[in-house]
Amino acid sequence: MEEIAFYRPSIDEAETTLIKEALKDHGSAIVERLESELTEYFGVKHAITTNNNSAAHHLALCSMDLKRGDKIICSVNSTPSVAQAIRHFDAEPIFVDINEDDFNMNAESLRNTLKVHNHKKLKGIFVNHVAGQASDMDEIYAIAQEYDVKVLDDAGKSIGLTYNGVKIGSDSRSLISCFNVHSQLTNPIATAGFMLTDDDAVAERARLLRNHAIIKGGIDKDGNLGYVYDVVDIGVKYDLTGLCAAYAVAQFEKTDKFIARRRQIAAIYDKELADCPHVSLPIKKRDHVYIQYIIKIDKNRDGFAKELLERGIHTALHYKPMHLLSYYKSKYGLKVNSFPNALKTYQQVLSLPVYNALSDEEVAYICESVREIAKTRV
Repeated sequence: MEEIAFYRPSIDEAETTLIKEALKDHGSAIVERLESELTEYFGVKHAITTNNNSAAHHLALCSMDLKRGDKIICSVNSTPSVAQAIRHFDAEPIFVDINEDDFNMNAESLRNTLKVHNHKKLKGIFVNHVAGQASDMDEIYAIAQEYDVKVLDDAGKSIGLTYNGVKIGSDSRSLISCFNVHSQLTNPIATAGFMLTDDDAVAERARLLRNHAIIKGGIDKDGNLGYVYDVVDIGVKYDLTGLCAAYAVAQFEKTDKFIARRRQIAAIYDKELADCPHVSLPIKKRDHVYIQYIIKIDKNRDGFAKELLERGIHTALHYKPMHLLSYYKSKYGLKVNSFPNALKTYQQVLSLPVYNALSDEEVAYICESVREIAKTRV
């Protein structure tokens, strides 16, 4: 069998048709279409698109007017994007430990962290939803309300994920929710992110800052020509191109299809690997859209991954905890055992391929390979 990539995009005539349309109308209409579809899908007042998910994180913090010395709480088990965005303000990411079962933010660790950092410099809690399973949001919202701190969602690629029947991104108890439209993070065909909010002031500021904080005058009866502009703040260049928006619309409109296929693959993994020695399967505590299918290998995870690669199966790691990354470890004097749950899971977790373009034959081969490798373990 040919090599099985960790991710392959699903592309058909929908993408090519929309990209051709974007080329004809110079792309402006398709960006507006994407934002309109997002507001309708999530039932929110504002969807502000960006050129990628990291830009959405940074723009969200810009819209909150984060300043030097401010603090944002986030999970130690995450992509670097949120912490990096925080550091660009010379603000401080405050990491919290995770649950060993679903890899999401641990409520007790969050509460203990808030007790220590309960002061006016604390501006928010950035909550992620690892692998496409929601964090325990009711408990997090309750803790946040108790300490009067804002909640933001780092929802990544988990479009369509729900918590107690409500889409992540739709709950007004989160000030802002940030998403990534596509799943191909390495050498992507196109990139697009967005932030959602019901707060008019946040949305207005985000839209202003998204394009260098430029304000243009319009052509009017008083003789204004429309090309005179002003810059009223320090902005960024995060607006989405028409071509990327066209690709994003086509991918977004397949959300339900993609979720259904990932759940189908996850169900096959659950069945075929249920009794596999040395392998623990994902624990489903609530709604799961399986952006990743994360297993645990009880020992020598890297050796297991190498044997899969020798069979042509590419895997991934979600995630290396932030306190083990050189910059954050050095900057904040973090110890290896500062976050014991994250450390333990990091040594075991391995993500298997799970995406729409993965065939049943490939899934069967992956299952067969995992079982065969596991049998050789002592």
